[in-house]
Amino acid sequence: MRRILFLLTIGLGGFATLIWLGVWQLQRLEWKETMLADIEARIAAAATELPLAPQKDDDNYMPVVFTGTPTETELRVLSSGTDAGTGYRVISAWVVGDRRILVDMGIIPLAATNTGPHLVTQTVQGNMLWPDDAAEKSPAPEGDLWFARDASAMAAELGTEPFMVVLRASDNPDPRLIPVPVNKSGISNNHMEYAITWFLLAIVWAAMSAFFFYRTSKKEI
Repeated sequence: MRRILFLLTIGLGGFATLIWLGVWQLQRLEWKETMLADIEARIAAAATELPLAPQKDDDNYMPVVFTGTPTETELRVLSSGTDAGTGYRVISAWVVGDRRILVDMGIIPLAATNTGPHLVTQTVQGNMLWPDDAAEKSPAPEGDLWFARDASAMAAELGTEPFMVVLRASDNPDPRLIPVPVNKSGISNNHMEYAITWFLLAIVWAAMSAFFFYRTSKKEI
């Protein structure tokens, strides 16, 4: 009898835990979908001037418009999986009035010829961004070649304010580059798959528990 009670406790406890994990992932899914809808709304909002003191919590993804001039000071980030394919993201220091800011100007393809920067004044539309590229897990930069966008570190390297604007459109674009505007596609949302996995595990656990309970109870009769 003790063995039966033990198996029953383990079986019900494991089943309940797996069901709870599935429900938790569904709750996470609802939270993530709300967050993605908010990000999408921010990205699509009307463009405004650059804020004087940008804050990540308030201004991430904010559309902005400004007139400025890129400098020769650039960093390149090896990137893949973008709409523009594999290449180097060009992160440049721009002069905007009396400010210096970081601009992610887009992708230069790997096979592109090495032409110089397009140093002309442009009116640019883009989105403010504090990238989440897992810089702490990436290799250290090698000269001007980086392996993740790290706004703080890049700003320190180029002497700019510690945020980034990702270019969406320009009235005089750099012919080397293919813009890669901000969108929500890079934000993972796998919570439904995780929920299904936990629920399937719960079914398997219940079936195995029922089988062991049946065999044990037959032996003790």
